[in-house]
Amino acid sequence: MELSDKDTIISLRHISKQWEGKSVLRDINFDVRRGDFIAITGPNGGGKTTLLRILLRLLKPTEGTVTYYRDGSPAKNLSIGYLPQKNMIDSRFPITVEEVIASGLIGEKLPKDEIKARVSEVTRLMGLESHSSHSIGNLSGGQLQRALLGRSIISRPKLLVLDEPLSYVDKRFEHYIYDLVAELAHTTTLLLVSHEMSTIAGMANRHLIIDHILTECHSSHHHVHYDCDCEK
Repeated sequence: MELSDKDTIISLRHISKQWEGKSVLRDINFDVRRGDFIAITGPNGGGKTTLLRILLRLLKPTEGTVTYYRDGSPAKNLSIGYLPQKNMIDSRFPITVEEVIASGLIGEKLPKDEIKARVSEVTRLMGLESHSSHSIGNLSGGQLQRALLGRSIISRPKLLVLDEPLSYVDKRFEHYIYDLVAELAHTTTLLLVSHEMSTIAGMANRHLIIDHILTECHSSHHHVHYDCDCEK
């Protein structure tokens, strides 16, 4: 399928980021297009999460621009769901599983019965029905990860950004996430960061390696390594 300018939803140009004089990202350029499934990997400390936070406008780059588009025209915001790394969440915060999942609907103008129905549906999808009223401080790492995943998908976003979605989950639920991601890919643009790439890479149509700079693999069949061993 031939892509047009209207397929671009996010454009990053000449993105650089420095922390305390150290270069984390250098001259990053790429576009996210409607229907993409982008798998992102790279070594720890290479700047993957920093790049996602800049893309989400949660962090300002030292240099460069992030532009959102809707139907080919610049837009102030986009419908984005975001699953951060679990270690960025304070589990001591007094909030229940239901409240965490429902917080993904903040800003959505929905009737109360629709909100209740969606929270119930997503809580069930995440296998957390019996924990719905529990404080997140009482959850295991895997259960908290599932609650956060539920929060990221409840608004049915046009773009879903997942940062290490397999962290802390057990093998049974890991396979469930694979199935869920494959289903979401039919209707949602996806950006996924993970070290567990063997299955994910087979679903993705683009593969980026972030190690302070960006390398995109263009081979239709490749092994996933931090050093791109495919055609460029």
